[in-house]
Amino acid sequence: QVQLVESGGGLVQAGGSLRLSCAASGQTFSKETMGWFRQAAGKEREFVAAITWSGGSTSYADSVKGRFTISRVNAKNTVYLQMNSLKPEDTAVYYCAAARTWGIVRSTPAYDYWGQGTQVSVSS
Repeated sequence: QVQLVESGGGLVQAGGSLRLSCAASGQTFSKETMGWFRQAAGKEREFVAAITWSGGSTSYADSVKGRFTISRVNAKNTVYLQMNSLKPEDTAVYYCAAARTWGIVRSTPAYDYWGQGTQVSVSS
């Protein structure tokens, strides 16, 4: 069992930056692929970014490529999402997730554990 707790959300103006953190506890953290997803009001949850257990591979949704960066520090059991050049369309609840797999996965059913989410709001 893995428990995930997100933090770092908030309200920011367009063009600003935020860094989300996801603290993991429970089973060994370093063996999971970690992902970030988001869900805007009235929309389905969508993939944002993922990183393998070693940090050697990452993947991003086209909508955030070049603006967001996912990283992890296994010694701290923490994964991060640095979000720059934020846009109003990035407004959503952001979720951290863990998948018991070795490679990059982008679909929600592939993830085994989820955090409660943190709200990110971007004003124009």
